[in-house]
Amino acid sequence: MSRSDDIRNIIEGDFGVPAPLDEEAMALVRKRLDSIAKPLDGLGDFEELLVRIGGITASDKLDIKKRAVVVMCADNGIVQEGVSQTDSSVTRDVAYLMSEGRSSVGVMSRIAGCDTFPVNIGIKGEKIPGLIDMKIADGTADFLKRAAMRFDDVFQAISAGIELVGTLKERGYSMIATGEMGIGNTTTSAAIISAVLFKMPEEIVGRGAGLPDEGLLHKINVVREALRFHELDSGPRDIIDILSLVGGLDIAGLTGVFVGGAVHRVPIVIDGLISATAALVAANLMPESVDYMIASHIGNEPGMKYVYDELKLKPVINAGLRLGEGTGAIMMFPLLDMAVELYNNGVSFDDIKLKKYERYDV
Repeated sequence: MSRSDDIRNIIEGDFGVPAPLDEEAMALVRKRLDSIAKPLDGLGDFEELLVRIGGITASDKLDIKKRAVVVMCADNGIVQEGVSQTDSSVTRDVAYLMSEGRSSVGVMSRIAGCDTFPVNIGIKGEKIPGLIDMKIADGTADFLKRAAMRFDDVFQAISAGIELVGTLKERGYSMIATGEMGIGNTTTSAAIISAVLFKMPEEIVGRGAGLPDEGLLHKINVVREALRFHELDSGPRDIIDILSLVGGLDIAGLTGVFVGGAVHRVPIVIDGLISATAALVAANLMPESVDYMIASHIGNEPGMKYVYDELKLKPVINAGLRLGEGTGAIMMFPLLDMAVELYNNGVSFDDIKLKKYERYDV
């Protein structure tokens, strides 16, 4: 039995097998959308998102007013290899700003009507007041030299993410966006994606926060050497082995958030590359979790396209975003608000005594 099987069995033992989407609720949402005085599928991809939200929540009464963004913060040992413009101290600096609501995600969350929950899941050093303390370890090891994490640390981080989703649902949150903060985590993400999807590092590795050409080449070489060192370039490996060898605590925690969405029936919004990587890990660990994911944007990192192709999810924002912290995910909320408002309060064809459009198979 693989480590993934072990974790999945524990999750299913504690929460049961995730339920499929509620087809009856989805049909009711579609019926309501088609009854509104607008062209069929006039809201495009947002109509399918509303249908899926109905299936996730098992209700045609759509309400996403109370929402949160969970930001997993952790240090990554691979920074020691010079894969970023900055050192790991920036992780802690930005986490402090998050605790005060002054980071990018804090500022944007206020406009989006979203509560921010920054989590210390692996920042080196003392506790940071204002962050939820779920710390597993003082960051990860340099995975060019040894495994990034112990299996027990990975399991604890995934469990922490699942637990947090359950807590937020109990507090009335109906949708959760995902974010992260951890210098070096575009490198961990690229390594995971390359290993899972059997892609060459040069297809996946991007510039992160802004590497020059020589820095990008070095980052590609670091990922290539790490995959070779851990024998992740020679065939399929268990997803938890991959996460343990070249991942990060932030990604492991977010993996738990995505799995938590499935076991607690909460829609979870994917942000950028790191969040999408966690979604990919969750999909391999618990395939049912994909139904509970909402893709927000297609970011600037080359690996994102491959992840979304694998997950068969379609992001609706294409703006070259590369900020992180969950900012792209929370940009979805005002857009979804408008779609839900029309769903709930749009005038129907019956209201204005007009003949409805008919849906034809094309």
